[in-house]
Amino acid sequence: MSIVLVLQAAIKSARQLVSPGFRRILWRSLGLTVLLLVLVWFGLTRLIAYFMDGTDLLSDYPLVDTLAFFFAGIGIFIGLAYLIVPVSAVVAGYFLDDAAELVETEHYSADPPGRALSLGRSLLYGLRFAGLALLVNAVALILFFIPVVNIAAFFLANGYLLGREYFELAAGRFRPMPEAAAMRVANRGTIYVAGLLLAVLVAVPILNLFTPLFGVALMVHVHKALALRGRAPAPT
Repeated sequence: MSIVLVLQAAIKSARQLVSPGFRRILWRSLGLTVLLLVLVWFGLTRLIAYFMDGTDLLSDYPLVDTLAFFFAGIGIFIGLAYLIVPVSAVVAGYFLDDAAELVETEHYSADPPGRALSLGRSLLYGLRFAGLALLVNAVALILFFIPVVNIAAFFLANGYLLGREYFELAAGRFRPMPEAAAMRVANRGTIYVAGLLLAVLVAVPILNLFTPLFGVALMVHVHKALALRGRAPAPT
């Protein structure tokens, strides 16, 4: 069953996050994720401050000015929750091969190792993922004030997006990208369940900082399990 397969992969991934080898990458991953979020936060606050300072109406009413800054701060905080997905995509692309190699070494040492993507190619896929995630989450953010619909939009959209992109990043180490995409389509139910799990993780503050490495490890396990079951064409 898809759910059982994904849960088994998730347990293995969670255990490996605290292993000595993974911890070294984990701290670097966390540092880069936090740094990117801080840069985004700083840029958004400067942008809002620039526009508000240029509005004469607000300067004439200090209380309105204070309330405007308060609600703008809340808006930025909410926006960052949606931006964690594209930010994690860039981080995942950067640490993809390091994390995947550790998973393969510990759990699949008897199998042929995956082919490392060049740093440029990994970052290119990560940036493509980030751009798509930014677009999807911009739409989800627009729906934020519609009860029920906002939650459904966030999880449904990010479940698909995270499942698709993390799986193809992991599978791309073992087969050409068109094959990786075909494998994802052939196993769309399992991949979507794994993506929903990542979407839940993204929605939890603090834990969402672990998304890049956990997502890579999870999808390496999912790819291996699906390939073992014979649900994918043999890699060329």
